[in-house]
Amino acid sequence: MTGPDRPTGGFRVVVAAPLAEENCARIQELEPRVDLVVDHSLLPPMRWPADFAGDPAWRRTPRQQRAYEDAIDSADALYGIPDVDPAALARTVRANPRLRWVHTMAAGGGSQVEAARLSADELDRVLFTTSAGVHGQPLAEFAVFGVLAGAKNLPRLSRQQRRHEWSGRWTMGQVSEQTVLVLGLGGIGRAVAAKLDALGATVVGTSRRDVTVPGVSTVVHPDRVFEVASTVDAVVNTLPGTAATEHLVGKRFFDALRPGACLVNVGRGSVVDEAALVDALDSGRVGFAALDVFEAEPLPAHSPLWDHDHVLVSPHTAALDEAEDRLIAELFAANATRLLDGHHLINRVNTVEFY
Repeated sequence: MTGPDRPTGGFRVVVAAPLAEENCARIQELEPRVDLVVDHSLLPPMRWPADFAGDPAWRRTPRQQRAYEDAIDSADALYGIPDVDPAALARTVRANPRLRWVHTMAAGGGSQVEAARLSADELDRVLFTTSAGVHGQPLAEFAVFGVLAGAKNLPRLSRQQRRHEWSGRWTMGQVSEQTVLVLGLGGIGRAVAAKLDALGATVVGTSRRDVTVPGVSTVVHPDRVFEVASTVDAVVNTLPGTAATEHLVGKRFFDALRPGACLVNVGRGSVVDEAALVDALDSGRVGFAALDVFEAEPLPAHSPLWDHDHVLVSPHTAALDEAEDRLIAELFAANATRLLDGHHLINRVNTVEFY
């Protein structure tokens, strides 16, 4: 490439994921230098906003599949991983030597790139970016909702309401008097911290770098989370799923946690050891858990988390927002401009740790 990330010649972008016509037009409006190629008849219908995998009952005919693959194999860049399928991504990278950039729809698209098992040369040839940042505000709101639900003892309120039980009064927790640990201070973590700080909470955050973040009183290295666990009333995970973060929130962490603490997970399910979490819930070490992500999705029917009195299960929907498709399209257009102007791209996937 010429310059940091600059392509040469014409720049052909093939839309490999469902994209509404108005968002196609938005990309062209923001960056008219791209040649945007889209055939909506080859893309599955979306059932809700940001449903990039589309209706699972939809199938291409063999002729349509050939046309789809011919299109993506002619691209300089792809809007979306083909069929949100790592195997299809691997096929495409190997079939298309001109491919230079793939934008993934997910904030955690690095895991999809990792699953494609591309060679070092392929990872060096193709740039991968994610949609990190567009989900920050919706996930931050869910995180605050979870912390508030824990402080106000939502499980007890729900249980008593179901039983038509008017109990004696009790004191509820005040988020303004709590200390909340935010694991990860990327775009989502910073949005969470800002909202919790606005409620008066004391926010402790984790980062591997020496950073100053508005609303965060103390920043600690992830290796020190066990030292601060005993001082916090709630924990919000926003971390990506990597080898370094897998089961970071596990038995050792729960054993160090202040009894009765609240846990909210809006990061990746692999960060939390669910077996250890169930034990911590049963023992009261964790008083309440609001979970939007899980180690296996859909959450298996046999998981004890479904029926646990102190767990709120959200089916990985907290990030969904009517504006998501437009925001991703605008992020893509901004990166296309950066690429064409020879600047480094936003949200590049780290192809060592894949986040």
